[in-house]
Amino acid sequence: MTQALLTNAALLLGAAIIFWLISLAINKVSFVDSIWGGAMAALALTSFLQLGERGAAAWTLLLMAGLWGVRLFWHLFRRFLKHGEDKRYERMLGDARAQGRWGITVLWKVWLLQSVLLFTVSSPAQVGILAAGGQALPSFAYAGIALWAVGMVFEVVGDWQLARFKADPANRGKVMTSGLWRYTRHPNYFGDACVWWGIGLAAMAIAPGTLIWTVPGPVFLTFTLVKWSGAALTEKGMREKYGEEFARYVERTSSFIPMPPKAG
Repeated sequence: MTQALLTNAALLLGAAIIFWLISLAINKVSFVDSIWGGAMAALALTSFLQLGERGAAAWTLLLMAGLWGVRLFWHLFRRFLKHGEDKRYERMLGDARAQGRWGITVLWKVWLLQSVLLFTVSSPAQVGILAAGGQALPSFAYAGIALWAVGMVFEVVGDWQLARFKADPANRGKVMTSGLWRYTRHPNYFGDACVWWGIGLAAMAIAPGTLIWTVPGPVFLTFTLVKWSGAALTEKGMREKYGEEFARYVERTSSFIPMPPKAG
C-alpha cells in the first residue's frame, strides 16, 4: 500500500506543477477549485488501477469518489469559464501580486499546499480502495453509502437551486434564501462534508485497520469548510456585498447543519 500511495503522491505533485505553469500562462488561479474535485476522483482511480484484484468494495469506493469528483469538477470549471477569477483568490493573493511575488506564492500557497490538503482529505478513498482488493462489500458500508447519498443530494440540488436563482435577472442583488438555502447557509459545503464522512465510514467498514487514514481527512475537510477557506471566506465576501440583507439571513438561518429557520 505504501508504494501505491507514494505513486499517487508523485502523480499529484507532477500535476500540481503542470497546473501551476498553466496558471502562470493565463494569469489566473481559481480554476484550482475545480481541480480539487477532479484530482480526488483521479487519485481514487489511480489507487483502483494499482490493485491486483478488484472486488465490489473497491468498485463502490471508486464510484463514490469518482461521481462526486467529476460532478464537482465540471460544475466549478464551468463557473470559472463563465465568471473568471474568483474574488476570494484576488483577496488572498493581492499583496503578493502587488509585491511581485505572485508566481512563487501561487506555487506554494495554492498548488503545493492544496495538493497536501487534497491528498489528506482523499485518503479514505485511496486507502480504502487499496485495502479492499477483491473484497465483497460489508454490510456496515451501506451506512457510509447512505450518508454519501445525502451529501450528493445537498450538493447537487443546492448548486442547481442557486444557479437558477442567479440566472433570474429579478434576483440581482438579492440573497438566496429559499429551497435548501432556507435551512442552511451552505448546503453545498454541508453536502461535501457528508460525502467524505460517508466515504470514510465505508472505508472503515471495508478496512477497520486503516482508521488512522480514514478519519483525519473528513475531520480536516469539515474544519476547512466551516472555519477556513469555505464558509468563513465566502461569508466575508457576502457581508461586504449584501450588507444588512445578508446579516438578517445569518440571524435566522443555520450556518452549516440544516435546521428549521428561526422566526423573524
